Amino acid sequence: MDLPTIQNAALLKSALEGLNSTPKGLESKWFYDNAGSHLFEEITELEEYYPTRTELAILTDNAALLEKYVPAASVLAELGSGASRKTRVLLDQFTQLAAYLPTDISGPFLNQVAQQLRHDYPRLTIDPIVADFTSPIPLPAKYADTAKTAFFPGSTLGNLSRDDAISLLSRIRKWNNVTGFILGVDLVKDTQILLDAYNDAQGITADFNLNLLHRMNREIGAVFEVNKFAHEARWNDAASRIEMYLVSLTDQTVPIGPKGIKFSKGETIHTENSHKYTRESLSEMAALSGWGVSEFLTDADNLFAVAVLTPA
Repeated sequence: MDLPTIQNAALLKSALEGLNSTPKGLESKWFYDNAGSHLFEEITELEEYYPTRTELAILTDNAALLEKYVPAASVLAELGSGASRKTRVLLDQFTQLAAYLPTDISGPFLNQVAQQLRHDYPRLTIDPIVADFTSPIPLPAKYADTAKTAFFPGSTLGNLSRDDAISLLSRIRKWNNVTGFILGVDLVKDTQILLDAYNDAQGITADFNLNLLHRMNREIGAVFEVNKFAHEARWNDAASRIEMYLVSLTDQTVPIGPKGIKFSKGETIHTENSHKYTRESLSEMAALSGWGVSEFLTDADNLFAVAVLTPA
């Protein structure tokens, strides 16, 4: 029998650790291969998915105010930049920037976006960085002494545990000559609005979640029958977070790595958390990581917020 082709040893290691744990889980960073990145961009256009359009409106309405926190001839470094759609609002306003550093885990997708940005902003240096923001980001040495503003939109901070979120905020605070951090956070709100946002009628979020199984089939030789799993989103009130799962629809054994992974009917793979914040809970985390909250900008319905953190 032919051995499966292993294209991604890191994914294999992570998957075996997560799927052999009790309960089973997968790291959410593996969502973002090229297919997953494109699916997420589709999610941002959905009627139910309010965060993108709400945050975009907040950024648009407050671009001039945000500019006051960005020094002349400085660098804007974005974590998990994706398609850099919201960033364009800032790039249009922040004409004093020396460079934009989009950072993303998906190299092919990042390079496509960077190429388009160079065309659209010919006077701005675009230096993409392929990196995982849950680890230290290798900023180019030439910007070591340049003033830096970090940008982390899209409420992605909420995908991290509280300890990991504080760790990330602390790492950014230690960047040399960092002057601010523009941060998007999703807010605590009516539960049904949240559940609808993560379980859209068109099933795009389900496809995004299930793409994890397709990716393991493609990259680590797993043999998931994807139609034997279903997407599910749940609200955890005690932890103030949405939780996403893949649910096994039957008893099954999935070949992956040296032996099969057994699933019982109804057993879940925990794939993502999305924590929701209040101003108070964010301010507490910021203070523990060396920041203060200088601005907390929200929409009229208090669905979402853009915070400006400055060194404490």
